[in-house]
Amino acid sequence: MSPIALRAAIVRFPLVAATLAVGGVVTVLLAAGEYPAARWTASVYALLVAVIRSGSMVRALLGGRWGIDLLAVTAIGATVAVGEYVAALIIVLMLAGGEALEDIAQGRATRELRSLLERTPQTAHRERNGGPPEDIPAAAVRPGDFLLIKPSEVVPVDGLLLTATGSFDESMLTGESLPVEHMTGDTLLSGSVNGDNAVTMTATSTAKDSQYSQIVALVQEAASSRPPVVRLADRYAIPFTILAFALAGVGWYFSQDPARFAQVLVVATPCPLLIAAPVAFLAGTSRAARSGIIIKNGGTLEQLARVQTAVFDKTGTLTHGRPTLHGIRMPNAEAGLVSKDRLLQLAASAEQYSSHVLAASVIEAARQRGLELLPGSDANEHATQGVTATCGDHRVVVGKPDFVRSVTSGFEEADVAGGQLAVYVGVDGRFGGALIMSDPLRDNAVDTLAGLRRLGIQETLLLTGDALPTAEQIAAQAGITQVQAGCLPGDKVSIVAGLRKRPVMMVGDGVNDAPVLAAADVGVAMGARGSTAASESADVVIMLDDLSKAALAVEIGQRTIRIALASIWTGILLSVGLMVAAAFGCIPAVAGALLQELVDLATILNALRALRSGGRGNTTAVGGRPVSVAGVR
Repeated sequence: MSPIALRAAIVRFPLVAATLAVGGVVTVLLAAGEYPAARWTASVYALLVAVIRSGSMVRALLGGRWGIDLLAVTAIGATVAVGEYVAALIIVLMLAGGEALEDIAQGRATRELRSLLERTPQTAHRERNGGPPEDIPAAAVRPGDFLLIKPSEVVPVDGLLLTATGSFDESMLTGESLPVEHMTGDTLLSGSVNGDNAVTMTATSTAKDSQYSQIVALVQEAASSRPPVVRLADRYAIPFTILAFALAGVGWYFSQDPARFAQVLVVATPCPLLIAAPVAFLAGTSRAARSGIIIKNGGTLEQLARVQTAVFDKTGTLTHGRPTLHGIRMPNAEAGLVSKDRLLQLAASAEQYSSHVLAASVIEAARQRGLELLPGSDANEHATQGVTATCGDHRVVVGKPDFVRSVTSGFEEADVAGGQLAVYVGVDGRFGGALIMSDPLRDNAVDTLAGLRRLGIQETLLLTGDALPTAEQIAAQAGITQVQAGCLPGDKVSIVAGLRKRPVMMVGDGVNDAPVLAAADVGVAMGARGSTAASESADVVIMLDDLSKAALAVEIGQRTIRIALASIWTGILLSVGLMVAAAFGCIPAVAGALLQELVDLATILNALRALRSGGRGNTTAVGGRPVSVAGVR
């Protein structure tokens, strides 16, 4: 180890360094035959550490947390009292070493989380009229500012690309390892890294409101939360502590040897209880973040592990959410009202004022036909139903059949095939026609549903505001067993609340999914880059527009809980076994202290397995590539 690294280690772990130094002095004294001096040196140091730790012990007891400090302090005092000063020194080293191991393990488990914080954009280059760009803090950027992004620099805020093309590394945001190509007008996400060429952009958000800052906030919230399994491990410490003192007392009583009391307590430190669960949960959260899945709090991991019912939105979740225009159907009786192109132009002009996912598709269809969008006025969006606006000289209504039927005359329901949907248009109070859109099932939807079933999901449900025929077609293709169509946001909340097999996981995107995502036991928001309301309401945010990540989140939750509980119970059983052996006098104090340190190390290493993916047995092909059941690794 280099001198710099050694100094860093001493500063980071001072108690470990001090204990090793005292141990070195004691060893020298023993080698020189100075046994009384060695005993006094080790005993005084161990008791000093015990007195200092008594403060944290009292605070922990007053806070209702039992365990490591109480047993460790008692064990140090007992070993010093019976003359086992070497064992007392080893207990101090074990105490300090256990905390060091926990710190190192948590550092490894949060490596991906820390890397997010380290890459938070700090500086931006704001362009000035007629002058060179000025460097300003990223926090000073305001919407509308023109920014220069140099090669390999981090995009400081969300914005729109002004340069013709640009290549960006979005792996820290979405988990997608390949560079993403963007063109003029495309959205750039803060935290993405520019490629080899300088580009310009216009800011659309402040740094605080940008995507990257929101991700960092979610990650910090997840890292600081205390999941139920961690609290459960804390409760295990109470009976464990009582059992340790009882066995120590029984061993002392039957042997009439006070050293037996110390020998039992030496192997009774419940480090596995206090360390294993937090390390496992941090490791699981870190693995999820590395895969483009932000889990907001530790309790969500346990809920994911126990999910029994999976509910899916349709548009933008099971389907791509980017329907394309398949055709335009006009009613025979009103064929002369407007032309097909005029109908599309009016519909797209009104859809400028809608936040519905289909609005962008209608607008894109009009632009592809070279139709100019008309300015509108008196626009009003009716949540999940449609939009009304005055465009040019016409009053236009666009939306669902019941909505358009209620405000127009001559309405005719369009006959659509499976996988298609109709956007109905009314002009000046009369029914104008229907835009037939096609939004096919995602390529990996079938494999994702199959993967969820293999993970133990018992029921699946499609919950959508679309018409029943389209919903049934999509559900049949995906392998979903139940369908509820024509649902308003309030209906979705009521249906999810009434499901019996719980916990319920709801996967959706878009503003209208926010209420049901918040109502579900586990809300999963897809493709967070465009769904702020849904992301804020959800417990899990998938940064990549990849449905299979929902199954991967369940797999990570199950594996994390399995490893955490296995680590806890393995540590408990090993410690109890050592305590029983020590009560019978089979384990000397020094040997017991060393054995307990091995138990702690084994427990932490086992908990760190949550960083890795599970077995490679269940793979499927998605998009021509072999991936795990739960998604790309």
